[in-house]
Amino acid sequence: MARKTIRSIPQERAEMPVQAPDLRRANFDEVTLGFDQGNALLECERCLMCPQPACVEGCPVNIDIPGFIAKMIQKDFRGAYDHLTDSTLLPAVCGRVCPQEDQCEGVCPVGGSLEPVAIGRLERWLGDKAIAEGWKKTSYIEPNRFRVGVVGSGPSSMACAADLAKAGCAVTVFEALHAPGGVLRYGIPEFRLPNSVVDAEIGNLEALGVEIRCNTLVGRLFTIEQMLGEMDFDAVFVGTGAGTPKFMDIPGENLNGVLSANELLTRCNLMHADDFPNHDTPLGLGRRVAVIGAGNTAMDAMRVSLRLGAEEVHCVYRRTDAECPARKEELHHAQEEGIEFHWLTAPVEILGDETNRVRAIRCVQMELGDPDASGRRRPVPIEGSEFDFEADTVVYAIGTSPNPILGQTSSIRLNKWGYIDTDDDLATSLAGVYAGGDIVTGAATVILAMGAGRRAARSIRRYLGIRDSEVVYQPERAGFDGALFGMDLAEQNFTHIRQL
Repeated sequence: MARKTIRSIPQERAEMPVQAPDLRRANFDEVTLGFDQGNALLECERCLMCPQPACVEGCPVNIDIPGFIAKMIQKDFRGAYDHLTDSTLLPAVCGRVCPQEDQCEGVCPVGGSLEPVAIGRLERWLGDKAIAEGWKKTSYIEPNRFRVGVVGSGPSSMACAADLAKAGCAVTVFEALHAPGGVLRYGIPEFRLPNSVVDAEIGNLEALGVEIRCNTLVGRLFTIEQMLGEMDFDAVFVGTGAGTPKFMDIPGENLNGVLSANELLTRCNLMHADDFPNHDTPLGLGRRVAVIGAGNTAMDAMRVSLRLGAEEVHCVYRRTDAECPARKEELHHAQEEGIEFHWLTAPVEILGDETNRVRAIRCVQMELGDPDASGRRRPVPIEGSEFDFEADTVVYAIGTSPNPILGQTSSIRLNKWGYIDTDDDLATSLAGVYAGGDIVTGAATVILAMGAGRRAARSIRRYLGIRDSEVVYQPERAGFDGALFGMDLAEQNFTHIRQL
């Protein structure tokens, strides 16, 4: 087969159908409708099959992207799915919510001249086909004697649990809420990530033998130390995320009608506020909603507010659209749906009425000065530019911080920001306890959290002495020469003991 070049591949991306803006703003059905098989195969033909694919290095879980695309081109879709799920248990999720433009697609050579290969859309198509066909990635697993507890059921925990289950460990996941999935369940609305997709991907985890226990708040029912002690777990992974909302500490934040995006999204996604009064979760947003912030969570909060009946939804952001941290696709969809954006605008006070309910926000106009520590130009208030902005509800979407419960109930070491302190192997200050995802790094992406979960699983396998089947030859170690019957001398005459 002749080698592909930029000139020989299809020049345009395959079309992704979407719901019309005037229809979708009134429902919670998925906005992007996905490829059909013809468009998926057309998009596959745009991959150059690079001999040293940058996209693999750009993926936090190192998916062999050309490998699964090559099988798709051959119409070996089941083989492509098996190849893809060697690295990720959540293809239908990641294909929808990962920022591919900053990762695999961001380094695609095709993107130097044309639009990059739509890797995320291909991953989604394959994941959706697997769900529709009932495919399961199963293989014989030889159980070992190790028990591992996983705290939280978000993406980092799911990735860690899957890899440890495949290694033969008995894995138990503890989830504080009444349904598993973590931020995938409570933080992302159904029009971006349907719960049916989350359920299907969690089903793949349970098919590996992972036990999930909901309504179990670690740190209140029992501690991490108790998990290692009386509960007899050999290792623990903490992937609880960072779900405590941040506020600005300006006057008026205690008024009725001020809430966080976390609360808004959780009440809608997990508690069915979108189906009131069939579910008793009223929100009462009023006619005019203002969302502070412009990240992906802010976009979700604004678009949810629109679907919950707000007549006007406004974004208040202190920088310009060029600095907006949300994905371009999410910003574009929000603009199509009629969200009004107020760039270079910062709130300084929330104003209330005689009943202590929000009536307006007092804002100040900003201009961009010199770059700050993040590299973005610092917003500077313009003197005398204050104005009042009418609103019935104010939603904060300016970031999160870690839940303090684990730090308060265990001796695990935290850093100065309250996140769990780990070394390069994601080991914490407690022997046998590892952590990863947002509880270590702060708010990040689903795929970065999954990458951390897989890295922690490798570290836990080493800690437990489980041979890593992906590493045939260990690096040479000083002081150990030769091998006996094919076994590294460093691994002979050792056994695990529990010190009481």
